[in-house]
Amino acid sequence: MRTVGVEEELLVVDAAGRPTPRGPAALRVAASRGEGETVGEHDHGGPGEGGDAAGARLVPELKAQQVEFGTRVCERLDDVAAEVRHWRQRADAAARAVGARVAALASSPVAVEPVTTPGERYALMTETFGLTALEQLTCGCHVHVSVDGDEEGVAVLDRIRVWLPVLTALSANSPFWLGRDSGHASYRAQAWGRWPSAGPTEPFGSAEGYHGVVEQLLASGTIVDAGMVYFDARLSERWPTVEVRTADVLLHAEHAVVLAGLVRGLVETAAREWRAGHPAPRVRSELLRVAGWRASRSGLDGELVHPASGRPAPAAAVVAALLDHVGEALVACGDDARVRAGVADLVRGGTGAAFQRRVHRETGELAAVVRAAVTATRV
Repeated sequence: MRTVGVEEELLVVDAAGRPTPRGPAALRVAASRGEGETVGEHDHGGPGEGGDAAGARLVPELKAQQVEFGTRVCERLDDVAAEVRHWRQRADAAARAVGARVAALASSPVAVEPVTTPGERYALMTETFGLTALEQLTCGCHVHVSVDGDEEGVAVLDRIRVWLPVLTALSANSPFWLGRDSGHASYRAQAWGRWPSAGPTEPFGSAEGYHGVVEQLLASGTIVDAGMVYFDARLSERWPTVEVRTADVLLHAEHAVVLAGLVRGLVETAAREWRAGHPAPRVRSELLRVAGWRASRSGLDGELVHPASGRPAPAAAVVAALLDHVGEALVACGDDARVRAGVADLVRGGTGAAFQRRVHRETGELAAVVRAAVTATRV
């Protein structure tokens, strides 16, 4: 059984529904309870590098209006669900202690001035990348799945890349950007794509090929360290896992569990294909970038680019193709019923983006969207 772990980034918000830079204060509370790290302790890390394969904890993120947690390593989706719910609750408890709450929103619906978390690395990133770093108040969900070494890991990366835009569509939870409707279901995907090392990649072919690309990125002097290898999916620096990074943080905990099951299914399917000698799909990264843009724009409410044909198809049909692709692996992992039910719920009931827009239509207030998300985050 391949193990799985989840990292989630959460917005820290005040009672009025505005993001507030009380994340570091909340983390000091968590650290005093043995549940987290302070900003100084985590300054060696970077955005999307929270969590610990041995033990979960709360950690800082690039912006002071955020906190992040990482679950423990899990074998069963029941355990993933318990971990996600537990750490969402602990993050909220720490935020409450400093007069705030947390919300599983991938961008801020209301206008806000992002505040960079104190620390040498975050300061260097802000100095180096200007507005890209200054404006980067986004929250993602990253899923780690175990692999048997770098060769298997790279074989997996080369085979799952064509399906990653579908995960963006399923997780879309950032329709508003700093006070206005972006026109996208996942505007976080657009904002995140501004980092120079973010996005889809060409097939690497081997572990040597992968590490060679990373070395060339570092040698360019453009990214500050290896933690800024922001590929849509990458090998973890710290653990023997593949890390899939394309998803928005999902509004409901159960949908984060479903995402974890889908990613494990993709990894297991890809590893089986590699062992059987099936070649990786030869789809260029330019086409994957277009597919990712389409998924970011419409989520599940329009057409997506079908990985098999490269042509537009209804989102429900592309999602069904993903389930068919990973079906055997879902059954083997015992995840089939739960993942299919969760995906059906997303297709039928809508993503977090649909929820946010619905609340906004009903209330006319973007702050009301945030307050509704605070409640939904704990469900």
